[in-house]
Amino acid sequence: MKENYLIKNETAKEIYDSVKNLPILDYHCHLSAKDIYEDKVFSNIGEMWLGGDHYKWRLMRQAGVDEEYITGNADWRDKFRKYAEVIALSGGNPLYSWSKMELSMYFGIDTPLNGNTADEIFDAAQKYIEENQLSPRKLIQKANVQYIATTDDPADSLEWHQKLKQDKSFSTVVVPAFRPDNLLNIQSPDFADYIKRFGDRNGVLINSMKNLRMVIRMSIDDFYDMGSSFSDVGIEHFPTRVYSREEASDVFFKALNHEPISEQEKDVYIGYLFNFLAGEYKKKNFTMQLHLSAARNVNSVLFNECGRDVGGDCMGNSVDGAALLRYLDTINRKDKLPHTIIYSLNPQMNAQLATICGSFRNVVPGAAWWFCDHKRGIEDVMRSMAETSYFGSFMGMLTDSRSFLSYARHDYFRRILSSLIAEWVDEEDFEMENALQLAYKICYGNVADLVEERVKNHNIRRIIKLYQENY
Repeated sequence: MKENYLIKNETAKEIYDSVKNLPILDYHCHLSAKDIYEDKVFSNIGEMWLGGDHYKWRLMRQAGVDEEYITGNADWRDKFRKYAEVIALSGGNPLYSWSKMELSMYFGIDTPLNGNTADEIFDAAQKYIEENQLSPRKLIQKANVQYIATTDDPADSLEWHQKLKQDKSFSTVVVPAFRPDNLLNIQSPDFADYIKRFGDRNGVLINSMKNLRMVIRMSIDDFYDMGSSFSDVGIEHFPTRVYSREEASDVFFKALNHEPISEQEKDVYIGYLFNFLAGEYKKKNFTMQLHLSAARNVNSVLFNECGRDVGGDCMGNSVDGAALLRYLDTINRKDKLPHTIIYSLNPQMNAQLATICGSFRNVVPGAAWWFCDHKRGIEDVMRSMAETSYFGSFMGMLTDSRSFLSYARHDYFRRILSSLIAEWVDEEDFEMENALQLAYKICYGNVADLVEERVKNHNIRRIIKLYQENY
């Protein structure tokens, strides 16, 4: 990969050089704490790339690749060949850029990937994996990752996080992030069973809203004890307003008795729990992340055959800005508004979201998410925030991935950010001294400020001090 890939000019290179070696603080991803703890050596690059990456699965399916080579039982080499054939014709898609960067950064391979070179690249990667015994921890360390917040269900035991916490041989901090999607999906046919499992995990029979609130607090305490600083939610529905505990209790009782829940009743339940959860996050100083405008499992045939998280999701409609404002204003008036990051999968909401966030203290727009996580999408989110809000509070890149090779996306982001800021410097609309400080804050400093005290990681303090001394 060329050293100046995505770097527009010397100004951008100077900014990029100041941040390219900063450690990665990955505050939202879908990596497995179990996989990190067990640290098994990967068998081949096909497994590493295609074992759980629904971004790649979706692209292959759109190209007409048979499901046997996507989520089926085909040999990893054969799956890799099919992906190589598809990616060769996917110019403009970020997967093309990420695949190229991952091959170069992790394996030292700069040969263009296509159907003709697939076997050559597979064999070269296989040799590198075997010689270096590549495993999750080695990939994490190779990418200079200092902090990882995984995505964990409130009913999870957190046993693997506990084991990682006790393992002093691994320097990267790995903590859970509280993801209550299953608590909120009250129309799910498995909702009552999930609530029973959630209660059993905490030794409490959940038969009322009072007990549900108690067990949620117990679970948040467990996450806090594991070093958690983040929560996250990614359900499709956003409530029209905040509802009372009494209204939500009636709906919750119906769901426990396996009675059908209407759309209005769902809105009541979610509207109340959004309010309650925000208050609990505020008490623990958690950052609340809201992922909006996703449409999940839209292909019912694919869902029935392969399940969720296989590439059957898409952009949903923009969330009603008035509803989002009502929610933020209500919890703010009740002093329940924690530090909040809001992401929209629908880019039509970028400018509106930036101004909504700018109306509240400690509420910021999130990075370009999922289908927006490409060069233009990243630039659009950053320009909207810079033009209408406070760019200095931007939390920068997150991986949002199940692949241990995806840390190349942070370098992708840093290159794009550096070129954007360089535009302002070259136009004499921004000074280089401020540009360097802004790039540092976005790439590292803002997240470091959030997690430093919770993880008690002296290495984070050392990086902050080192950067301040040099820039």
